Amino acid sequence: MKKVLAIVLSALLLVAALAGCASKSEPASTETASTDTTASTDGKLETLKVGASSTPHAEILEQVKDTLAAEGYDLQIVIYDDYVLPNQSLADGSLDANYFQHTPYLNSFNASNGTDLVSAAKIHYEPFGLYGNDVASVADIASDATILIPADDSNETRALLLLAQEGLIELPADASAEKGVTTLDIVDAKGHDVQPLQADTVPAQLANSNPGTVAVINGNYALQAGLHAADALAIEDASGDAAQTYANIIGCRAGEENSAKIQALVKALQSDAVKDYIEKTYNGAVVAIF
Repeated sequence: MKKVLAIVLSALLLVAALAGCASKSEPASTETASTDTTASTDGKLETLKVGASSTPHAEILEQVKDTLAAEGYDLQIVIYDDYVLPNQSLADGSLDANYFQHTPYLNSFNASNGTDLVSAAKIHYEPFGLYGNDVASVADIASDATILIPADDSNETRALLLLAQEGLIELPADASAEKGVTTLDIVDAKGHDVQPLQADTVPAQLANSNPGTVAVINGNYALQAGLHAADALAIEDASGDAAQTYANIIGCRAGEENSAKIQALVKALQSDAVKDYIEKTYNGAVVAIF
């Protein structure tokens, strides 16, 4: 009988020991799950990943990191040195938004790649400028002056629209940045010799031209040549068709433009603080358009 009781007691102790092990392992599992939940909801910032070109886009984004943190977002800036990957990464979900392009390029990318990306907001534009060789003002441009312009696609359109803005040529009444124009569309050159050239050669051609020659130069090539918007005889009007059409935008996936995350980004960028930063930093080479 004693032997039987001993066996029963041993069995009961073994069951109790096994039950104790089980009860100790359950809280460990629960604690891990609880920690993960707390990490995602209790004070952790929600990631907001934005692709951008280094200058000026990433620099501008850096200015709103603290603002977005106060709104609950950790702004992570991913810098790209090409114009294809930022849209591919946005389309596949690797990014929440991007900031490097204008709407005509976005539309072209969508058409070529079957993507559905949209503009959430316009932030800035990089104005084309009209520069002169020994010319002090637009009024001083001779009626038979040579005018050098970039010859490629949107650059040619913007250059011609700037010349029309300043009354140096006449374009068709329905000319627009969206439709595009070329020198063949000039209704009246008003005696000027308009010469399209490869865009990156225009600054050098102007520097080596005869006095009285003028040229339309896009922002990045002007900066590389040591020219500044303040030196220009004229620049694109911020309210004009070209500036509005070629404004740099916040791109996102269709249907997400009104999401809390994207709207927080837009609000942070379209602020007086950002406008002041752009004005003080880029001296007219970059202009806020909001």
